[in-house]
Amino acid sequence: MAIPEITPEEQAELDKALYEALNPLATAIRSRESGLPPERMWASEPVEITLSVLAAWKVVDAEVKRLTAHAAATAGSYGASYEQLGAVWGITRQGARKKWPEAVSRPETPKAEPRALELFGGTARLTPLPDGGWRWTGTGADGTPGTAGDGARYATTEEAAAHAGAFLKDHALGTTDRP
Repeated sequence: MAIPEITPEEQAELDKALYEALNPLATAIRSRESGLPPERMWASEPVEITLSVLAAWKVVDAEVKRLTAHAAATAGSYGASYEQLGAVWGITRQGARKKWPEAVSRPETPKAEPRALELFGGTARLTPLPDGGWRWTGTGADGTPGTAGDGARYATTEEAAAHAGAFLKDHALGTTDRP
């Protein structure tokens, strides 16, 4: 999506609307800072007046950023990707992720399911643990039961499968190198 361009007429109307919205805020900020009543707030040094206007723009800038983040989160809640958000804003996908880190919800990691392993005539069951680790139990081809020893847990299903596979190999029928 291309970044929208506005016409000179739209720019003039936007400027006018922003200045009209800014004036009461700048007046209130200047009145608070100077202690002058709002009708006299412009009767001061030009630098003080322009700094009050700048302070009002800072407030507007913060509000625009807040509303922008809200709009990005709303778009993300309807399924927009970081790539799409970045394209609209004229930045990369990574830039959009950095700018609005919570805008796009990440899909939940699917719940790990137990897996079966059949090797060397035996079977093993790989079981996920609640904390994300894995364990295994199995029965070798020779009928020997086995399990991950001494409460062992494995970080990945592949690691658990490797240990279960070693057990099944050691308890295959006709294996002579058993302890």
